[in-house]
Amino acid sequence: MTVMERAAAVVELLPRPLDPVRSVKLKISILLLASGAAGLAYLYYEYRWQPPVGISLVTVAIVLLTAQVLAHGMTRPLRAMTAAARAMAQGDYSRRVRATSRDEVGQLAVAFNQMAADLAAADQQRRELIANVSHELRTPIAALQAVLENLVDGVATADPATLSTALSQTQRLGRLVAELLDLSRIDAGAVALDLEPVPVAELVGETVAEAEVAARVAARGVGFTIDIPPRLVARVDRNRVHQVLVNLLDNAARHSPPGGVVSISVRSEGSRMVVEVSDEGPGIAPEDRNRVFHRFTRGDRAVGGGTGLGLAIARWAVDLHGGEIVVAEPVAGRGCRIQITLPGVVA
Repeated sequence: MTVMERAAAVVELLPRPLDPVRSVKLKISILLLASGAAGLAYLYYEYRWQPPVGISLVTVAIVLLTAQVLAHGMTRPLRAMTAAARAMAQGDYSRRVRATSRDEVGQLAVAFNQMAADLAAADQQRRELIANVSHELRTPIAALQAVLENLVDGVATADPATLSTALSQTQRLGRLVAELLDLSRIDAGAVALDLEPVPVAELVGETVAEAEVAARVAARGVGFTIDIPPRLVARVDRNRVHQVLVNLLDNAARHSPPGGVVSISVRSEGSRMVVEVSDEGPGIAPEDRNRVFHRFTRGDRAVGGGTGLGLAIARWAVDLHGGEIVVAEPVAGRGCRIQITLPGVVA
């Protein structure tokens, strides 16, 4: 234990005679009077002198009045924080405290305002999560219900087209559940990587094949191109990288126009692997290129739904690898180009 810690422990053991007093202003007044009385006691003890009673009473009155006037500005932020805290307990996070002083009370007011802003943001995210998940659940469930009702009533037959529609909605539900599970893992911080040598061309090929099936089922009319060195091997977590690529390809396909092309390219730069996914959609404004990786951020022109969690989960998985994911400047000046840099190239 350091000297400062010992001193703090000793201070904590000191008596607090003013704790029963419920007003800070009254505490300040008592403090001033007690200090003045101690000074007068010393003068009387040392010099056998004390002021006349009238002067003493006037002095006491001046001390109390001055303490009340000066303490009003000191305690007002505390009263405001008390009122704001009570409002926050009722769900109102809009209250803020004016912080003008530079002392401990002013610092407390600044910290209180920051806490209120953080709580307001967390509450807004919670509301958005409920709204987004409710919407995302309602759409595929309604579609599945309609397909099954048509099958039961004999309106439709169990042909490949009908079953493909049911399958696409089931896959959409599965993606939503997977994203919510990943979100809980992010918050818990309880995910470890399973690193292994992975043939990159094989992994990307499997992911693109899945994306082509999903785009065909959703009737998006989007094509895919691949540019990958055939023998590139990287030491990564196969499932996490697959998850990142699935999210990026799904986003690119949803934002691309009918007949558009989604491109994925991979190259090695020393011991690092650079993956780029490009589309021909409307792109992302420069001021929004970092914000899209925040939770519940959804593109204004997105089609086909989305919870706003995909890119946030992609950044989380890339960060676990010690890599980086950014929205890069598009090559042809249009569309969106997302670039991932991952360590671990072994061949």
